[in-house]
Amino acid sequence: MNDVRVRFCPSPTGNPHVGMVRTALFNWAYARHTGGTFVFRIEDTDSARDSEESYQALVDTLRWLHLDWDEGPEVGGPYAPYRQSQRLDVYTRAAARLLDEGKAYRCYCTPEELEAQRDQARKENRAPGYEGTCRNLTSEQIAAYEAEGRSSVVRVRMPDHEWQWNDLVRGDITIAADQVPDFVIVRANGEPLYTLVNPVDDIEMRISHVLRGEDLLSSTPRQLAMYEHLGAPVPQFGHLPYVMGEGNKKLSKRDPQSNFNTYVEQGYLPEAMANYLALLGWSIGGDQEFFSLTEMAEHFDVKDVNASPARFDLKKCTAINGDWIRALDVEDLASRMIPFLQRDGILPAEVSEEQHALLLAATPLVQERMETLGQSGGMLGFLFAGEEFTVDAEDAEKILTEQGHEVVRTAAEALQDLPDFAAEPIQQALREALVDGMGIKPKLAFGPVRVAITGRRVSPPLFESMELLGRDESLQRLRSVLAD
Repeated sequence: MNDVRVRFCPSPTGNPHVGMVRTALFNWAYARHTGGTFVFRIEDTDSARDSEESYQALVDTLRWLHLDWDEGPEVGGPYAPYRQSQRLDVYTRAAARLLDEGKAYRCYCTPEELEAQRDQARKENRAPGYEGTCRNLTSEQIAAYEAEGRSSVVRVRMPDHEWQWNDLVRGDITIAADQVPDFVIVRANGEPLYTLVNPVDDIEMRISHVLRGEDLLSSTPRQLAMYEHLGAPVPQFGHLPYVMGEGNKKLSKRDPQSNFNTYVEQGYLPEAMANYLALLGWSIGGDQEFFSLTEMAEHFDVKDVNASPARFDLKKCTAINGDWIRALDVEDLASRMIPFLQRDGILPAEVSEEQHALLLAATPLVQERMETLGQSGGMLGFLFAGEEFTVDAEDAEKILTEQGHEVVRTAAEALQDLPDFAAEPIQQALREALVDGMGIKPKLAFGPVRVAITGRRVSPPLFESMELLGRDESLQRLRSVLAD
């Protein structure tokens, strides 16, 4: 099956969103599963909306997820260039050919005339669509329109037959001819539209399988018409299910959950995001929900994609991210936390050997508790704070009461002369002094000590944290609370 050629062809407008990235993942996985070719193409012919910043975000997102492409920007390939803004001559030739062969025509209708057509269709309860006003203009009519100074777009003449295809995800689909009116492929200013550039590039780049979102299903007959007009073989189409958000509504670009960069910034792992996005419409089989990109590629077949809408569940995504964090070895996890600790001002740009050693020692303490790398600062900041260490004011008010201060005072006295300042002896000494000696329940006994040592009510394991801080720093923090 190595003749499989799939493509991911986003427009560089705005931030990459979850549905778009899921489409890239499924295309990549199908190419890898079949031994085929994954083509990355940028559809940037909309000069008013496209941006270089968005283009770079697309490239960065695919690289972050480890979705390597075989042909495309920064890689090259036999059908380069892969940015449509650099292929305008290809589209000009294709449009000219369609005009010459009578498969397209110039349309001189004004926006006002087209709106009037739509209004009339609504009044008559007809589906709005172009009514073919300019389909068969005489040379005299064309000359008259041009003498008026009217500009023209290029429209494709739709063949008069129904459109059928066997969708790889949805099965047999039929769309009646009257549902697909003649459509524009070139704007009045000469800019080619998606309806021209997408099928032309798919033909030129020999795309065999078009796997894309369900929202583009209605445009498929137009593309089939372009293949017919240009005498090209028709690829197989597969329309992937919608990704739904809160309230079972389609996840739109405006939904905060849809912005893929948010997950990168919050410290989700690329392995986890690929894993979770794969579950939005596909399953590896059985009850297995934890798998790598390699495992996905081994098992992925687009025919196994579920046609039903998939709901993006942030809690499940986060839970899978936590599973991946726990699956990392300690050194790998520590290295991935460093950029987030630096971002939060907890570690400097140049991490010293001593700081790195402390981080490695502390990583197992938080690995079971973390859901995202972005939480590392809140969990580990107290270890690296030094003289800048502070206690959370709200936690102090709740926990460091009069009794809390008495607990801290007793704890400092119990630890002052402890021969072996390690987790187990610390726990034993505090239990004897606070639980047995003061007759306080463990939660009430260790809570004030935790706040004094870590600055928060919720922290990594207390006794191991004190061992990492060392006797002097631990006692200083306990006494500092008493001095306030």
